[in-house]
Amino acid sequence: MRTAYSVSTVRAAEQELMARLPEGTLMQRAAAGLAAACAELLGRVYGSRVVLLVGSGDNGGDALYAGARLARRGAGVAAVLLSPERVHQGGLAALRRAGGRVSADAPRDLAWADLVVDGIVGIGGRGGLRPEAAELARAARESAPVVAVDLPSGVDAHSGEVHGEAVRADATVTFGAYKPGLLIDPARERAGALRLVDIGLTLPEEADIEALQHADVAELLPYPAPESDKYRRGVVGVVAGSARYPGAAVLAVAGALRGGAGAVRYVGPAADAVLARFPETLVHAGPPDKAGRVQSWVIGPGLGEESDALEDVLASDVPVLVDADGLRFLTPERVRARGAATLLTPHAGEAAALLGRGREEVEAARLDSVRELARRYAATVLLKGSTTLVAAESGPVRVNPTGTGWLATAGSGDVLSGVTGSLLAAGLPAREAGSVGAYLHGLAARRAAGPDGAPIIATEVAGHLPAAWRDVTA
Repeated sequence: MRTAYSVSTVRAAEQELMARLPEGTLMQRAAAGLAAACAELLGRVYGSRVVLLVGSGDNGGDALYAGARLARRGAGVAAVLLSPERVHQGGLAALRRAGGRVSADAPRDLAWADLVVDGIVGIGGRGGLRPEAAELARAARESAPVVAVDLPSGVDAHSGEVHGEAVRADATVTFGAYKPGLLIDPARERAGALRLVDIGLTLPEEADIEALQHADVAELLPYPAPESDKYRRGVVGVVAGSARYPGAAVLAVAGALRGGAGAVRYVGPAADAVLARFPETLVHAGPPDKAGRVQSWVIGPGLGEESDALEDVLASDVPVLVDADGLRFLTPERVRARGAATLLTPHAGEAAALLGRGREEVEAARLDSVRELARRYAATVLLKGSTTLVAAESGPVRVNPTGTGWLATAGSGDVLSGVTGSLLAAGLPAREAGSVGAYLHGLAARRAAGPDGAPIIATEVAGHLPAAWRDVTA
């Protein structure tokens, strides 16, 4: 599992370690890892041309010491000093001793660079880049691959927010621990490929952010035992669809069946469309509490104005996933009164309505938004988007690493609701169900898109879910 820690936690761990080590040891460890990563990207260090964009903080020192290591291996290294009066003097002296130099013509050096190292601003930076730094960042991007030191300058390390201009890196070498901003958009898309350098930090057992990987998902996936029946595997109740949106019901049921449910009970007006596609579905005219035994409910996709069914489902004593139209009728008080788990799955616009703020605010502050929703509703919240986030009232926020732009297609959220509902019915807690469901959904979308990135539709995502399970468990 990939974990990320807040800036304050990382700072405290650094201070604790530095108190036990000779002065400068931590920076040398970081510089060694940075130089090794740069050497890999260059392929051939001797004769290459490297430009360092050097700010006034420790990131600038890391870049200078790494540049010195590359210069000793035969690279031509030039340092562009953004604050010459506050540059890290030890790092600058090391660079000069190794044969590096201070750039007297930044545009010219950047134009000839094979690699640019972004050491402008560190994890303590706030706000976007200043005009001079922004201009250099744009020029660097146009000339050569860019490697960011710890994180791209101009992004918020704690939240992933970007206020103003920021470096767009091809790779980021981070030290000691991942920072939340490296895993959460809009900052994540500016970080490129990630490399973590272990510098010996002792960190808390519980992280601030978690990102599942294949092994984690394989361990969490429910597997049927030889004695399993449909109830042991989990029965999902789906309340979805309307006369206007019957397809939403079909897609939600598809997700639930493909997600591994032992059976699906469908309640709603789209029974004919559901049975035509999935004759194994158990249909009922309603209300939900008369439909029969279920271990979880999924309600909301394409539901329209049907609020009575929502009240019926929320009154049940099984986990409930609320999506799409179902979110419009929720109140914090109604959700907080439930005894069983509730999982809300809004996109940014729906989250904004639940919070009473603008969509742009939610998209710019995704981490704070999902945490606030979880606290306000005393629920688990899956905030869909370019990086899907899953937050409970307490504990680490889960970040889904398998998302793809091909999921931005009508009906994909309905499939995700069904998949996640099946995991709830199988007994996974809401946070695990949400994060595993999002992971599998993303993998399925990548497979459906194919190697050429061909456009996909939601039914193709659902059809690839079994293959995604095999990928995870291989």
